[in-house]
Amino acid sequence: MATTPAPPQAPPKPTWDPRRPQPVFPWLRPTIRIRLTLLYGGMFLIAGILLLSIIYLLAAQAISTGNQPLFKIVSGTDIRVSSDNCPGINSTSLLSDFNSAIASCVDHQRQAALDDLLSRSLLALLGLAVIAFAFGYAMAGRVLSPLGRITRTARAVAGSDLSRRIELDGPDDELKELADTFDDMLERLQRAFTAQQRFVGNASHELRTPLAINRTLLEVHLSDPNAPAELQQLGKTLLATNERSEQLVEGLLLLARSDNQIVERKPVDLAEVASQAIDQVHGEAEAKGVTIRGQRKPAVVQGNGVLLERIALNLLQNAVRYNVPEDGWVEVDTEIQHGQAVLSVANTGPVVPAYEIDNLFEPFRRLRTERTGSDKGVGLGLSIVRSVARAHGGHIAAQPREGGGLVMRVTLPI
Repeated sequence: MATTPAPPQAPPKPTWDPRRPQPVFPWLRPTIRIRLTLLYGGMFLIAGILLLSIIYLLAAQAISTGNQPLFKIVSGTDIRVSSDNCPGINSTSLLSDFNSAIASCVDHQRQAALDDLLSRSLLALLGLAVIAFAFGYAMAGRVLSPLGRITRTARAVAGSDLSRRIELDGPDDELKELADTFDDMLERLQRAFTAQQRFVGNASHELRTPLAINRTLLEVHLSDPNAPAELQQLGKTLLATNERSEQLVEGLLLLARSDNQIVERKPVDLAEVASQAIDQVHGEAEAKGVTIRGQRKPAVVQGNGVLLERIALNLLQNAVRYNVPEDGWVEVDTEIQHGQAVLSVANTGPVVPAYEIDNLFEPFRRLRTERTGSDKGVGLGLSIVRSVARAHGGHIAAQPREGGGLVMRVTLPI
C-alpha cells in the first residue's frame, strides 16, 4: 500500500554550531560594528571632501586676479629687477616682456599656493578620517556591546543551559527592551523544558509499570502447561502486543530525551559502538540469512555512548529486517572523512524511490505500509537516529542503492 504523503514542511533553519570553524580573519566579517564604522567614517569623509572643495574654490576665487597682474610698469628706462622665484624677469630688458613675465609669475605663484593648500588639506583630511574611523569603531563597539552580551547568552542557551540570563542594565532603550524580552522568553522556555522533563519522568514510570505487570502475568500464564491451546495462542498474541507497546513507549521516551543537546560528552569510538550493535543483531541476521560485513576503522567522537549505540542499533535492525529474502547483506563501515566521523550502513532490499526518502525519517512512517500495524517495529527507529544525530551536532543522509536497498550515512563532528 502507498505511504500517506507527508504534509509540506518548512526548510530547516540554520543553527549556530560551536564546532564550526571560525574564519581566518574574523574582523573582515561584515558585522554591524564594521558597517556602522564604515557608515560613520564614510559620512565624515564625504563631508570633509565637500568642505575641502568649498574652501578650495573660495580660496581660488579670493586670490584670483584674472590674466592681468596686480600692477604693471607703464614707463621707465633701464629697469632692472631680480627675483629667485621668477627667473624669467632677470633675462628681459624690454618693458612689454617684463610685464608679461610679471603676469606669468603671479599666476604661477597663485597656482602653487592653491596646490600647497590642497596637499596640506588632503593630509589633514586623511589624518582626521583615520581618527574618525577609529572613534566610530570604538563608539560602535560601545553602543553594540549589549548585543554581544545577548549573543553570548544565546550561544550558552544553545548548549541547553536555559538557566542563563542577560540581565542587562543601563538606560531603558531598545537594546534593554530586547534583552528583557529575551530573558522573559528564556524563563518561559525553562519552565516548559522543566515541565517536559517532569512529564517524561512521570510517563516513564506510569507507562512502564503496567506494561511490565502485564508482561509478567502473561508469561506466568504461558508457563502453565495445562492451559488450553487457544489460551496459549491468545497469550502469545497479547504478549507480542504488549512487547510492541513497550518498544513504542521506550522509543517515544528516547525520542523526547534525544531532542535536546548533549551536555555531558565523553570520547566514544564509533567502531566499538558499531561492533556492539552488530553483536546484538547477529542472531536476527542469521535467522533471516543476512550477512553482515564491512570495515570498522577507529572514529572517535565526543558524545553519549548509549545514544550513539542506539543510532547504530536502529540502523542495523532496519537494514536486517527490511532486506531481501535470500542472500542479503548489510555493510557497516566507520571512518574519518574530511575531519568528521562517518558511520555508514548499506544493505540490500526492496527498491526505494528517491521521493520517499524523507518520509522514512518521520515518526510512525514506513515504506509502503500503514502508519501502524507493522510487525517489524513501531516506526520510530530512523526518527530516533535523526534526533540523536542532531543532538550531537551531526546529521544523517540516506540515498537509494542501485538494485534495491539503502545507504545510510551518519556524520558527526570529532
